[in-house]
Amino acid sequence: MIGHQAEKLEELVASNSHNKSKKTRFIAITSGKGGVGKSTISSNLAYVLSQSGLNVGIFDADIGLANLDVMFNVKIKKNILHVLKGEATVSDILIPITRNLILIPGESGDEILKYADAALFKRFMEEAQVLDKLDVMIIDTGAGIGEHIQMFLNAADDVIVVTVPDPAAITDAYATIKTVALLRNDIGLIMNQVKNEKEAEAVFEKIRKVALANIGEKLDLQLMGKINSDVKVSSSIKRRALFSVSYPNSQPHTDITAIASKIASRLERNMLVSPNESGLTGLFKRLMEHF
Repeated sequence: MIGHQAEKLEELVASNSHNKSKKTRFIAITSGKGGVGKSTISSNLAYVLSQSGLNVGIFDADIGLANLDVMFNVKIKKNILHVLKGEATVSDILIPITRNLILIPGESGDEILKYADAALFKRFMEEAQVLDKLDVMIIDTGAGIGEHIQMFLNAADDVIVVTVPDPAAITDAYATIKTVALLRNDIGLIMNQVKNEKEAEAVFEKIRKVALANIGEKLDLQLMGKINSDVKVSSSIKRRALFSVSYPNSQPHTDITAIASKIASRLERNMLVSPNESGLTGLFKRLMEHF
């Protein structure tokens, strides 16, 4: 049933791919366990990328603990599931954060495709074209390695794992890397809440050494950057504000800016592609490919 449904949706995507638009780069940010700052990093990273002139969407796929509304201090009434059920339009659920940044309240992959029948999906794709100009979409996934989380990791161009220098968190991060390595060789790592660069690199090397020994030499694990431990970060979270907005001269902001620069350098800017590779339509097409 689902396989047949996916085939019909594939045909719909193909039939809607005549116009040209930007290619969106999909970046999934995940973690082995909760409480390591994944959503804090996702939201600040999306903001910093948007401030550099890129058109950015941030998709909240952290089901059950969805808290990007808290990070951005906005109220979410409906999400992507309401669109697929025909209870809202794409425009109804989009929340503009800044001029170049849009929050897309999401749902889990299995819930999304459960409601994506051909008629609804056709309307959804037409409406979703408002997001075809996105340069990058950050997908804030749930913690852990559940099946619906793997769907998003599979669909992404880049997967970045967030961890902190805590033994339990490092063990969980390694388990996540091991699972993601079954899907792809290239994985990024962000070390959060570290004392300094030296500690970040030392912990990363430990993880990398164990991963290469157990997963294999094909694994390309890269340190995307670190975020220093700073009371300004927790202070911002309590006030429902981004630390990059509240404390633009802080070390954490300098750190997240360095990570954003790395990501921006990977983007294929101004490349014309068919809409089935861009925006929300592109994300859904990729999710369908794994059914």
